[in-house]
Amino acid sequence: MPYQIAMGPRERKSPFFDRTVSDGATHMTIYNQMFMPVSYGNALAEYNKLIKGVSMWDVAAQRQVEIKGPDAEKLIRYITPRNLKDCPIGKGKYTPICDHDGRLLNDPVVLRLEEQKFWLSISDSDILLWVRAIAKEGKYNVEVSEPDVSPLAIQGPKAVEVVAELFGDWIRDLKHFWFKETELDGIPLVVARSGWSKQGGYELYLCDGTRGLTLWDKVKEAGKPFDIGPGAPNYIERLESGLLSYGADTHPDSTPFEVGMDKWVNLDRKDDFIGKQALIRHFKDGPKRKLVGVIFDGDPVTFNEHPWVARVDGTIAGTIRSVCHSPRRKSNIGFALLETKYAEIGTKLEFKGEGRSFKGEVVPQPLVGPTTSFLK
Repeated sequence: MPYQIAMGPRERKSPFFDRTVSDGATHMTIYNQMFMPVSYGNALAEYNKLIKGVSMWDVAAQRQVEIKGPDAEKLIRYITPRNLKDCPIGKGKYTPICDHDGRLLNDPVVLRLEEQKFWLSISDSDILLWVRAIAKEGKYNVEVSEPDVSPLAIQGPKAVEVVAELFGDWIRDLKHFWFKETELDGIPLVVARSGWSKQGGYELYLCDGTRGLTLWDKVKEAGKPFDIGPGAPNYIERLESGLLSYGADTHPDSTPFEVGMDKWVNLDRKDDFIGKQALIRHFKDGPKRKLVGVIFDGDPVTFNEHPWVARVDGTIAGTIRSVCHSPRRKSNIGFALLETKYAEIGTKLEFKGEGRSFKGEVVPQPLVGPTTSFLK
C-alpha cells in the first residue's frame, strides 16, 4: 500500500491550496515547510501546456525574506557575493548566498522594492533564520521578516497574452527580471517578468493571503481563451533548459563554482562579504566537482528518487542528480555532479538506477537550446 502524508494545521498551505486541490492536483512535495503541487496527473500534458501554450502554477512555497530598514542594502551586500550596490528599484537579480566556507546555501532572486526594502525570493532552505542571525550578530539596523507574499506563476509562450488581459499592455514592455507594484480589482500584487522556466512568463506576487482563491479564479478566467491549465514547476523543461534546482542538483557542501554560478560571484569587490576569502580560495584551486548535462540510453525514465552513482571505466566519478525523458531531444537526459576530471564533454558514463543499467555521455548545456527544436 502506498504511504501517505498527513495534512494537518501544522503543515502550511498556500493561499491557492484549495483551488489546486479542486483543479486536480495529484502530487505534492514539501518546500520551505509548505505543501506545493508538483503534478496534476498527466506529466506530458502539463509539459505541452508549458512548451506550446500557457500554464498557471501555485509557487507560494517560494517564500520571501524581507529586509527593511536603514541598513538594508548594507546587509544585502554582506550576505551575497554578487555585487548588488545601487541595484535599481523595480529590478530583480539572481544571486547566490553562501556561508563562511563558501558553501552554497540558497540561490534566490533579490528584488529591490524601495530604497530600504528588499525581498529574497528563496529556494528550499531556511534563509530567514540565517539572515536574522547575521543581522542580529552584526547589529544591522533592519527588520527581517517573512511577509504575507505568495507567488502565482503564469508560464509559457502565451503567458504574455493572459497577463495583458489581466493588467493591460504595459506588461509587454516589462523587461526580464523587472517588476512593478500594482493591483487587480483591489488585490495588491507585485508583477514580475520571471519564473522557473525558459518558456517566458510572469510571477504575480500576491500581497494579501486572504485573496488567493479570488486571484486564482481571475487568472483562470482570463486564461480560458488561451486554454490555460494548472501545472507546476516543470521537471522536464527545467532539465532541458539547464535550470538549477538547489538541493536536488547540489551537495550540502557545493560551491557556486561547481554548479555554474561563477558569473554571479564578484570576487573583485573591495568590500567584504560572507565567504569572500573561502570563495577566492575555491576559485584559485578550481572546483572539485562540476554539474554537467548528460544523455543516456534505455527506455524512457520518469524521475529518480535517489542520486545514482556514476562510474567511468569502473571508477566512481560522482552522482547522477536528476533525470527524465526529453520529448524534444527524444532521449533520456539528466544532470550529473562529477569530479572535475570526469566532467569533460564526451566523457562516457555507466550507472544504475531504479533496477536498470544505463550508458551515458557528458554533453553541452542547455540540453535543449532556446533556439533549437527537436520537434518535427
